[in-house]
Amino acid sequence: MDIIKLAKENENLSIKIRRDLHKIPELELELPKTVKYVKNELDKFGISYKEFVKGNGLVATIHGKESGKCLAIRADMDALPIKEETGLSFESTHEGCMHACGHDAHTAIALTAAKIINENKENLKGSVKFIFQPGEEVPGGADLMIKESCLENPKVDAIIGMHCGKLADIPQGYIGFKDNELMASMDIFSIKVKGKGGHGANPQLSIDPIIISGEILMGLQKIISREISPVDRALISVCKINGGTCQNIIPDDVEMLGTSRALKEETRDLIEKRIAEVSDGIAKSYGGSAETEYKRYYPVLKNDPNFTSYVKNITSKLFPEDIFDLKEPTMGSEDMAFYQEKVPGSFLFLSNLRKAKDGKYYPNHSPKFDLDESLFYKGIAIFVATAFDFLK
Repeated sequence: MDIIKLAKENENLSIKIRRDLHKIPELELELPKTVKYVKNELDKFGISYKEFVKGNGLVATIHGKESGKCLAIRADMDALPIKEETGLSFESTHEGCMHACGHDAHTAIALTAAKIINENKENLKGSVKFIFQPGEEVPGGADLMIKESCLENPKVDAIIGMHCGKLADIPQGYIGFKDNELMASMDIFSIKVKGKGGHGANPQLSIDPIIISGEILMGLQKIISREISPVDRALISVCKINGGTCQNIIPDDVEMLGTSRALKEETRDLIEKRIAEVSDGIAKSYGGSAETEYKRYYPVLKNDPNFTSYVKNITSKLFPEDIFDLKEPTMGSEDMAFYQEKVPGSFLFLSNLRKAKDGKYYPNHSPKFDLDESLFYKGIAIFVATAFDFLK
């Protein structure tokens, strides 16, 4: 079977699917139009599926001629709350929403791979599950899919996923691999600093929550620089601060919102504990108080070394000149990590940004983000080759 030839023969289909999906981006766990489209394609291919997460997720299963192992191929379907500025002929028709992280491509590549695998399923010994999930950006649709038993019946033995765009310093057209820790955990915290409002001309009569917030902001960075080993990667970013109404009024309170990332669970535990302690301690030292809420979202994404080596070997036979070994993890996060906590898995990066009309490259989550569709066939080929080798 010439897998690259099959992938190239079907690349126009993957491009069409991607462009169709790009027009109808939807957010989080509500993907009615997207799911309807994916269902229609699966119906055309003659592939059966089951619904998950109140009909916003799908698992399509292809069974081979004999029983055997089960490989899962994962694709995320949700978009981002970004107003598109690409000027593409197929740009978003949903105001304020955009596929700015490649999920339209992930779904298109997986659907095309499903078509090819289904047409050649007599060569399979076992089953292939295609997991089409909502809510990767937030709130973590993978966790919900798992809780609804998407990895069972048949039980998944290994899982593979792929991210398109530009992640890390991978050259254009290359496929990035890394064992063990690949992406950081992702948590969200909020801090409500309470003081005592008053006139800006008489600060001595107030407890200024803005000043307290500034001290907390700097204090949080000292958790990273002075309480965590310099060789242990972690970060705390305060990305939103709300407080005050006028130039001469000290407010009663200020709210801060941020994210923390880590590559070790013990570091994650420390950060959660110390954000609350540092915020409360600084606020009290100025006569105020601080209420901290910390929510854990995605765990560290760890690639199984054996399965990743296996997928890399398959990929190197397809594209021997296009393998890139990542030396360091990225502090971005992915809810693919939930699946890989349950079964051995490998998550790869396909570097395929496309220049915008102004000749510049814009990264994932940019309103001008776009993908080089001529490289989709590589993703299709990797999925198809892995399935047929894993289930031979």
